[in-house]
Amino acid sequence: MKCGIVGLPNVGKSTLFNCLSSAKAQAANYPFCTIEPNLGQVTVPDHRLERLAEIVNPQKVQAASVEIVDIAGLVRGASKGEGLGNQFLGNIRETNAIIHVLRCFENENVTHVEGSVDPIRDKEIIDIELQLKDLETAEKRLEKAKKMGKSGGKEAKLNVATLERLVNFLMEGKNVRGFDRTDRERALLKEMQLLTDKPVLYLCNVDEGSAKEGNAYVERVRIMANEERAGCLHIAVSTESDIAELETYEEKYIFLQELGLEDTGVNRVIRAAYDLLQLQTYFTAGEKEVRAWTIKNDFTAPQAAGVIHSDFEKGFIRAEVISYYDYDNLGSEHSVKEAGKMRVEGKEYVVKDGDIMHFRFNV
Repeated sequence: MKCGIVGLPNVGKSTLFNCLSSAKAQAANYPFCTIEPNLGQVTVPDHRLERLAEIVNPQKVQAASVEIVDIAGLVRGASKGEGLGNQFLGNIRETNAIIHVLRCFENENVTHVEGSVDPIRDKEIIDIELQLKDLETAEKRLEKAKKMGKSGGKEAKLNVATLERLVNFLMEGKNVRGFDRTDRERALLKEMQLLTDKPVLYLCNVDEGSAKEGNAYVERVRIMANEERAGCLHIAVSTESDIAELETYEEKYIFLQELGLEDTGVNRVIRAAYDLLQLQTYFTAGEKEVRAWTIKNDFTAPQAAGVIHSDFEKGFIRAEVISYYDYDNLGSEHSVKEAGKMRVEGKEYVVKDGDIMHFRFNV
């Protein structure tokens, strides 16, 4: 599951990526600094994992992670190949969700490709390019569906009606995220991997003075995001870069206190990306290892077991499950068992975020 960072050139995407991951993307004050997409495995901060490790004292602790892709800046005309548009749009297609970085700070020393700061305009520039590419994809698919429909195929005729409606929707300058769809149409659109159908988080890059409360630019973006039912966060990316350079937790904590912040913006972004991808965490806890495992929100127990090993899913018998609340409250697996709080769940059980699980299987 990949989350792509997009935006106009020079809005702070690569600096954000550097803060998020151990990979070091080149960051510079000119457009097209990033050519190839940078890919980083980002650790998901989770106090529950720290607490479980404290209780169990294992030999090893392994956090959950999410992949973040830093995609080069898009410009006007990207859908027609301007800049390195076709390549960049292809990189976005390969992601599952989008973090759209918007510049929400004034600084005459940092070039803006449009000549002025206006996050709503910038957002619309990107939207138009993505919509045009989606329109191209939808029109090609419609043409193909019409040819297949002539042979009398019922499914092809249904697809023609859906695709005609989709083309008209895109021509109105709308993102596919807002396109009403049936279950059958949902499968068709998923297969098409449309760019504006991906869930989005708008990330406002602000100056240090606006790190806590935001500013007027952020408020405009927040209103727009609410209308789209999209997420919105603001962080001071350059300040986060300074925080990332600090060696100890104590130094970082003091810095955050001075800014009036309880947590780093980076941690908030990672958690938001995790939610954006509709992911959740379950844990395994033993003397050898305490580990967080990443699964989709609706995974059943066998599917969750399959994340560890495919044999676990194939030979699934049952799962022994403890809620994080009970584990934390009672202080040990033994105490949980003594209190009768360990449950045995079968194949139909839908895993809950924070479950501590042990799988029984036979292959």
